[in-house]
Amino acid sequence: MDLRELLRESLRAISAHRLRSFLTLLGIIIGVGTLTGVIAVINGLNGYVQERVIQLAPDVWVLTKFGIIRGREEFLDALKRKDLDYDEFQQLQARLTRSESIAAEAASRTDVRHRERRLGGVQVHGTTAVYGPLVRLDIVAGRYFTGAEDDSAQAVAVIGADVRDELFPHLDPIGRQVLVGGRPYRVIGLLARQGRTLGQSRDAEVFVPFQAYRRQFGSRDSINILMRARGGVPGLEASVDEARSVLRALRHTSFRAPDPFGVVTAENLQQLWRQISAATFLLTLLIASVSLGVGGIVIMNIMLVAVVERTREIGVRLALGARKRDIRRQFLLEASLLSLLGGVAGIGVGVAMAFGVRNGLSFPAALTPPIAALGLALSLVVGLLAGYWPARQASNLPPVDALRSEA
Repeated sequence: MDLRELLRESLRAISAHRLRSFLTLLGIIIGVGTLTGVIAVINGLNGYVQERVIQLAPDVWVLTKFGIIRGREEFLDALKRKDLDYDEFQQLQARLTRSESIAAEAASRTDVRHRERRLGGVQVHGTTAVYGPLVRLDIVAGRYFTGAEDDSAQAVAVIGADVRDELFPHLDPIGRQVLVGGRPYRVIGLLARQGRTLGQSRDAEVFVPFQAYRRQFGSRDSINILMRARGGVPGLEASVDEARSVLRALRHTSFRAPDPFGVVTAENLQQLWRQISAATFLLTLLIASVSLGVGGIVIMNIMLVAVVERTREIGVRLALGARKRDIRRQFLLEASLLSLLGGVAGIGVGVAMAFGVRNGLSFPAALTPPIAALGLALSLVVGLLAGYWPARQASNLPPVDALRSEA
C-alpha cells in the first residue's frame, strides 16, 4: 500500500466514527491549547517587559528603600529600613565620582483639576532636573524644568497624555494652569502617549520640581535615587560599589551587616522576570503534559478498540497480500492523524486564548509560527507513542484467526 492509499483508508476510518474521534481528541486539544496559549502570552510579555516595563537604561540604576522584593520576609525586613532622604541624596551627589549624573525622585497620588474638569488617582512625581534626561522621558511639546526652577521650587509641571485629554480636550495645555492636589502649577511640557502597562495607564502622570513637591507634600516618604554610571554599562558595577560604600559609611553600617537599602538595575529586573516566566512556563508544561498524557492514553485505548472491531478487516488485508508493516503503518497513521487533528484544534484554542488576553486584559500575546509548530510536533509525538502498541497488536494478528473473527 502506498502512502496515499494509507492516508485515504486512515481518514475513512476516522470519519466513520466522528463523535468518538472528537471525544478522543479532547485531551490533546486541551493540552496543546493550554501550552500554546500560555507560551504565546509569555512570549508577548517577554518583549513587552523589555520594551515598556523595564524603563531603566542598561547603565542606569536606582537606590531605593525596598529594592527588589522576592518574598514576605524580605518585605518585612525592608520595612524596618530607614528611609532614603534628601540629605543623603545631596551627600551622594557631592561625593560620587563614578556616576555621571544623579537624580532624586519621590511620588504620591492625588487629583488634578482645570476649572470644572477633574482627574483622580494621578501619579505625581517630584524629581530633580536631570531626572527627565536620565530616564529619557519623551516630551512631545514644551520642555522639562531646569535646575534653577527646581532650586527655587517653581510651580511648573510636565503632564501625561491622559491628563491632557481629560483636562484640556480641545486646548493646548502649554502655559495653562492645572491644580495638582489643590495647588496651581503652570504646564510647561507634555509627555508622549505611553499606553497601558499590564492593565494600568502610564499616561495619568504629572512631573513637578522636587523642591516644589517637598513644599507641598512634605518629606515623610522615602525617595528614590537614580544614577547613570560613568563610562556606560562597563562602569555600572564600579558605580554601584562606590555608592554602596558611601551610603553605608553615612549610615555607619557595620562591616558584616547587610545593606540597609536596595539596589535596582535593569539586569536585576530582567533576571527577576526571567525567573517568573520560567516558573510559569514549567508549571504550564506540567499541566499540559498531564493533559497530553491523558489524551495519548485515550487514543491508545480507542485504537485498541479499533483493532478488535476491525479484526476481520485486518485478516482480509493480510490474506490478500498486505504486509505486516502496511497494517502497522496504517494504524500508526490513524493515531498520528487523530492526534494532529487535536493539535490543530488546540492551536485554534491557543489563538483564541491569546486573542482574548490581548484584547480583554490588554496583555501582549502573539502565537508565532514556532509556537504553533511546537504544538503540532508535540501532538504528533503523542500520536506516534499512543499508536505504537495498537499498531503492533494489529500487525501481529494471525491471518487465519483474524478471518475467523465475527467482529
